[in-house]
Order: sequence, then structure tokens, then C-alpha cells
Amino acid sequence: MDRIHCAALALALAPFACAAAPASAPCAPASPAAFDRAAAEREAARALDDFHDAAAQADEARYFGHFAPDAVFLGTDMTERWDLAAFHAYAHSRFASGHGWVYHPQRRAITFASDGTVAWFDEDLMGERAGPTRGSGVLVASGGRWLVAQYNLAFTIPNDRFDDLRKVLEGKKD
Repeated sequence: MDRIHCAALALALAPFACAAAPASAPCAPASPAAFDRAAAEREAARALDDFHDAAAQADEARYFGHFAPDAVFLGTDMTERWDLAAFHAYAHSRFASGHGWVYHPQRRAITFASDGTVAWFDEDLMGERAGPTRGSGVLVASGGRWLVAQYNLAFTIPNDRFDDLRKVLEGKKD
């Protein structure tokens, strides 16, 4: 049973546990540890920064160590929806040759679920090869670390250039 369903079950059964307890037993609901949003944001940002640094250094083990086991990576091409094994197979030859990819975060926003176990983020990046891009995704807290459950890398297109770009993508000439 996953963490969310376990928490829901515990909340649903809590009144019954108190009702069954002897009258002399204290029956206060267990209070979860207070979620420190500022600390979580620092740790999540650190994880994302190290994720990008590992890619830039072509450090395959460190880079893929940032992913949850069932992670998905969405690349810039419409066909690029990879589970972790497929993405690892794709990236292995690049990392093995000593070439990763370099993205510098320019801005980042991180939002947390109320229990602090899941976060979603978006970040504006400057890629050394790709130029301006945006990364967004989901992080999950696991074993005292933030792991990437989904990462979506996308090109940003200025609205006033969209028609021109669409023509290029469709192979149309003016």
C-alpha cells in the first residue's frame, strides 16, 4: 500500500482506535512532525542543482541517482517519453564519452504538498547548446532525499514567434 493510501487509512481508523482504548488511556491523535517548508525548499533546490551539475559533468551514476525508480523523462521531441531504463540507455553513450548536457537554472519555483512528501517545480534554464528552455517536474521525498519522479524539458517559444516556428516545423515556406 502506498504512503498516501496508508495515511488515509490511518486517518479513517483513528476515531475507532480511541473508542476501543481503555478509559484511562490517553487518546490524543498523533501529530505529524511539523513540515519545515523553507528547509524542504533548500533541500529540493540543492537536489535539482546537483542533478544539473551531474549532467554537466557527465557523471552518469550521480545523475541517475537523482531519479526515483519509476521516473519518467519527457524530452524536447514529441517522441521522447522515456521510463528510467529507456532514458538511461539513451544517455549512457553520451555520459560514457564524457559529454553530458549543460543547463543553468535562471529561475525556479517549488511547491509542496501539505505533508511535505511531494513537490512540483518549474525552472527556467539556459542551455549551453539548447538556449532558453524550461524544466518542470515532480519530486518525491524518499529516504531523506528528494528524487525526480518526472522531469519535462521543453523549449520556450515567444508567442509572437509561434506562427513562424510552426511553419518551419511543418516544412512550409513563406
